[in-house]
This record gives sequence, structure tokens and C-alpha cells, in this order.
Amino acid sequence: MTSTGGGDGSWLRAVAGDGGRGPLLARGGQLVHGPRRLGELVHGRPPGVTGSQWSTALREGYDLVVCAADTARPVFAVEIGPVAPPGSAGQRVERLKNAVAEAVGLAVLRIGSPTLRADAHGCRIVAYVIDARGYAALGAGEPDDAGVPPVGFRDILGRLPDGRTGHVNDLGALARAAAVEAYVARRLVDPIVRGLHVRWAGGPAEGWSWVQVRPGACLVERVTVHERRVSAGVNPGRLAEDLAAVAVGERMRALDAAEPVLTPRDELLAEIRRLESRQDEMTDGFAFAHLCAD
Repeated sequence: MTSTGGGDGSWLRAVAGDGGRGPLLARGGQLVHGPRRLGELVHGRPPGVTGSQWSTALREGYDLVVCAADTARPVFAVEIGPVAPPGSAGQRVERLKNAVAEAVGLAVLRIGSPTLRADAHGCRIVAYVIDARGYAALGAGEPDDAGVPPVGFRDILGRLPDGRTGHVNDLGALARAAAVEAYVARRLVDPIVRGLHVRWAGGPAEGWSWVQVRPGACLVERVTVHERRVSAGVNPGRLAEDLAAVAVGERMRALDAAEPVLTPRDELLAEIRRLESRQDEMTDGFAFAHLCAD
């Protein structure tokens, strides 16, 4: 039988920090919990979800769950890691989980990456998103009297750890600094971490980042950001690109330990051109045509 939800009409259940599973982080009036199964987050099976769908979905979980500190109810859940291949059993299960989350009103931020993982990067990413959402909630969305638009969270300037002035809310800043150090140490042939981002109509935002390791050979990372009923507080495309830079930084750590998987620069350029050819499928077009002639 389907449930009638909580006593106040909400399908979302308060998340308890029981069994030694207290919150990992407290920030901005919110508590960040570690992995939780979907069945732990909702009161019961909502209307429109079959018993088979429910029994499959409730066993699936999320890497992190952000809850309101006062009610302990989920604000949004977070998934970080590889995306299931198209047509796979994993993708079918993911669709079931998404359908149930939608039915109960659970917001989900899905970060797809072959390199990033919740245990290593989750708290940093979620803290960033909480801060970005808090900044956006201040309502600084209108131009001032002179018509100058407000500074977005990602564009705030300040002093970086190396003493330079730069974007203090660039998640990829450490990776960009590491690339310069690697270049000085002659581990890279180019010190610049480059990137692009797009937003697919009806789909996720996608960010690419790369650095040239050897002449004509690049280390490339791609990350997707899918916002379901939740805003990350910043442009999801830029967030995806910055997270791709974080992933590049992770892989740069292992340049000397193992032979890296590199992409020929000509192949990367061809992929960027193919991406440009699909700009009709993007919500904001393709703003990186200059890279096609690079």
C-alpha cells in the first residue's frame, strides 16, 4: 500500500544521526550527513510509484544528504561519481530512483565524474554549494543604480593562497596553481588549465578541463552537473568546468606514479568542434568557438 506521508503532509523524513552516524559538517544552518538509503529519507511509497519500483529504489542511496538544522528534514541529496552507461542496468535503476525522488519532492544534485568521489571531495563540494546558495539567497540579483549587475559568488575577487588576487570561489584554483608548479618542475609542457562548459537543453550541464602534459597530448576530464529541483547557487556549467579542473588536479598528482591516459591534442580539438556543431541542443549556445581554431 502507498503511504500518506508524514503528519504534516511531507513525504520527507527527518534524518537522525543515530548509530554513530552523526553529521559530517554543519554549515549555514544546515547539517550534512553521510550516505543514506532512499528508504531512510521518506515515510513510504508515494502514489504513482509501483511496488516493484519502490522495492528497487528504496535500496538505492545517496552519498551525502543536506538537512535543515532545525527540522532535520532533507534539503537536497548529493551523488558524486561515474555515470551509468546508457542502456545499462545501472541506468535503469537510476531512472527508478529519480522517479521516486521526484514523486516525494526530494531535490538531488548529481555530479557525474570518473575521477571525483564523495569520500574524497564530497564535503568540500557540498560546503561550496551551501555557501553559494546562501549568497544567492541574499537577493543580490538586481543591477545597482548605475546598471552594474551584482557580482556572482563565483566571480568574487580576493587574495589567493599564493598572494595573488583572483577568484576566491574557483574550486579549480588549487589545480591551476599545481599546474604552474608542475610546469616549473618540467612535468608539464604548458602551465595553463583550460576548459569549457555547456548546458544541454532538458539535461545536465557539462564541463571540460584539460592540461597539456606532453607536446600534442593532454590530460582531459569531463564532469556533468544535473540539478533536480535544486539550484547549486552558481551557473551549473561553470561549476561543472571548475569540478573538471579539480579532477585534472587529482590526476596530476599521479603523473609520476603511473603512465597517464592522455588524449591527443588533435583528437581533443575534433571533439570540441563536434561539440560546437551541437549548439542547437544547448540552452545558452556555445561560447567557446575560439577554441576550435586553437
